[in-house]
Amino acid sequence: MQNNALLSVTEARENILKNILPLDSEPCLVENLHNRVLAENLYARLSHPAEAVSAMDGYAAHLSDITKVPTILTEIGVSAAGHAFTNPILSGQLVRIFTGALVPEGADTIILQEDTIKTPAGIEIQEIPKLGQFIRPAGLDFLAGDNIITARTVLSARDCALIALAGHHEVPVIRKPKIGVLTSGDELVTPGQVPKAGQLINSNNLLLSTLILAAGGEPIDLGILPDKAGALIKRIDSYPELDIIITTGGASVGDHDHIAKDLDENTQSELIFWKIAMRPGKPLMFGHYKNTPLLGMPGNPVSAGVCAVLFLVPIIKKFLGLSPEPVFSTAQITTNLPENDRREDYLRAITTIDDAGITHVTPAKRQDSSMLATLSKADCLIQRPALAPQIEKGTRVQILYFPHSF
Repeated sequence: MQNNALLSVTEARENILKNILPLDSEPCLVENLHNRVLAENLYARLSHPAEAVSAMDGYAAHLSDITKVPTILTEIGVSAAGHAFTNPILSGQLVRIFTGALVPEGADTIILQEDTIKTPAGIEIQEIPKLGQFIRPAGLDFLAGDNIITARTVLSARDCALIALAGHHEVPVIRKPKIGVLTSGDELVTPGQVPKAGQLINSNNLLLSTLILAAGGEPIDLGILPDKAGALIKRIDSYPELDIIITTGGASVGDHDHIAKDLDENTQSELIFWKIAMRPGKPLMFGHYKNTPLLGMPGNPVSAGVCAVLFLVPIIKKFLGLSPEPVFSTAQITTNLPENDRREDYLRAITTIDDAGITHVTPAKRQDSSMLATLSKADCLIQRPALAPQIEKGTRVQILYFPHSF
């Protein structure tokens, strides 16, 4: 196996993403649209409101009938939401109307109910209304044919409601990438089992599968792979419909690490790179097996988590046609940091905002790549470039917030 020069994080991500193509679209019912990515611009099939409706409880009337106050008009009916008054309003008449009800033909204003008194002679109006007041005209929100949501929008609950209101029951969305998640290690047992001496509960599959779901993918648990030559190929041959395979563990150089060796020695696979200049996550690899991309990440939980944020999330975004580039922010660091070595460093950290609105960031005191509790407490990563000089408290540093639900 060739041990090529270590790639930078940016170079590694570029090498990966140029091998990932956006997926095609599929129809999706409105009740299943949340967090899906819209495949094309969406246009309203209906106007909202379809006809003029009342914005308040009161009376629908002709403004020309109310030239002075008090004025008494005759009530001839009621218009309520779902129960329209269908006759026209003539001069000297008005209709009791409720919020959301259709405005009867001929009415051009709504008189607030608190501005009226019911008398034996009719409805006494005590305030002169304005033309068109409290009437929501047809199409106030949107008209049939309006572009209501643009392509490549990640659909929120609000978007889903808008799509339904605009008359759609099924719309095209980008297909969720099917992502196989595989963990390697004889020491691993599944959650729910009590680990024996030397064993460890497999948390990586849960970490990655949950992140994949939150990012818009479809995780497929391929289980735990034994530390055995050839086991990788045998396992993934059983899952030919995957868009990408994600592995953790077995990517290093030990006698029991077989992921990279299996790829390197198989004639149907290609190992594009192996190892990158970052901490944690140096033994990251990327390649193909039978034209299916494969991302091999370290087995340590923190290393796997950091690599997932920096590489797996951008992969999912590229599949979905979204911008894959991580978006960094800045914050003032609360402690001194020593100079960095040749590997780009990603420190687990917590941000706070002071009374002046300034964001501060504090790295965890210990950055060991096995410490999942430290990763759980953090909300971001501090990015330290390779060969970065020593920095002092108060310096602004680059930070990358964790994705939602990570």
